Amino acid sequence: MAPVETRRACRPAWNAPAGRTLLALLLLALLAGPAHAGVARVDEVACIGTTVSDLDRSVAFYVRLLGFLRRGEREEVGPELERLTGVFAARTRTATLSLGSECLELTEYVAQRGRPIAADARSNDREFQHIAIVVSDMDLAYARLRSARVEHASSGPQELPAWNAAAGGIRAFYFRDPDRHVLELIWFPPGKGAQRWQATATNPPLTLGIDHTAIGVVDTEAALAFYRGQLGLEEAGHSENWGTEQEQLNAVRGAHLRITQVRARRGPGIEFLEYLAPRDGRPYPADERGNDLFHWHVRLVTSSGEAVLRSLRGAKASFIGLPGPPPPSPTLPIRFRDPDGHVLELVNP
Repeated sequence: MAPVETRRACRPAWNAPAGRTLLALLLLALLAGPAHAGVARVDEVACIGTTVSDLDRSVAFYVRLLGFLRRGEREEVGPELERLTGVFAARTRTATLSLGSECLELTEYVAQRGRPIAADARSNDREFQHIAIVVSDMDLAYARLRSARVEHASSGPQELPAWNAAAGGIRAFYFRDPDRHVLELIWFPPGKGAQRWQATATNPPLTLGIDHTAIGVVDTEAALAFYRGQLGLEEAGHSENWGTEQEQLNAVRGAHLRITQVRARRGPGIEFLEYLAPRDGRPYPADERGNDLFHWHVRLVTSSGEAVLRSLRGAKASFIGLPGPPPPSPTLPIRFRDPDGHVLELVNP
């Protein structure tokens, strides 16, 4: 569920000598540029990827029902793929899809298939992750999914109550794709969400783009420290959600969530879902690999690759690779885990 964007402002003492000195230093830093300044910062949240069991079936589902466009397909094999995914002797087929300006990658492991999503997986388990697909008409979008007999994860579309200043009026619905990945449809009322989600055309597309990917976290402050401190993303909004509508949306009785979103300069947001109640969600599987169907990863583009890698090494981040000693100097592209186990992929522009 996407919180409303928040902004903070301050008034520097421009007339004071210290203020003028600070301004000069800031201007110098801007002129130097992030790469020269050694700033550890992600410039863009790019493609979001997940693993599927039948690529052709999944592509048909996302294109036919959800309005994605197929942009290309590639097949990969060899040491670089094994190093990146941590799966030995792997061979993959990957389809790249787009919706609006956002990107989704679906990967089938032709060799070395992994495990399915657990039949009893819940939204408050730490491995939970989804993408939120923005729609221009929730009733019409839901009717399309119903006619295709998709599996529900929510009881039906929910409208968050008006008392929730950050999220009131937003409508959302959770459902599952053919491999049982949870997906979200989301509709923003006027004044909520990014301006581009306010459909103004006479006949807008039914699906507009991907607003965010949501991930389960156990501690919002720890997640913020990682995504802001090591990756340079900025907090973009927050809300606290509970009540009947939230319970029905997540299919978790007594659901009470702290929701926080971070963003890079470009691309969809990354949204933290911390369940304040119930706190009985299962931890992220320690043995997860890229060929498991519950695998997701988020590609992060940076022009400050060395600085971000240094920051991650300093934070003792867990890098993904084959068993054995890690390479002495990790190079991009590389995958690593956030504090809750979710997989991120760092690449050059």
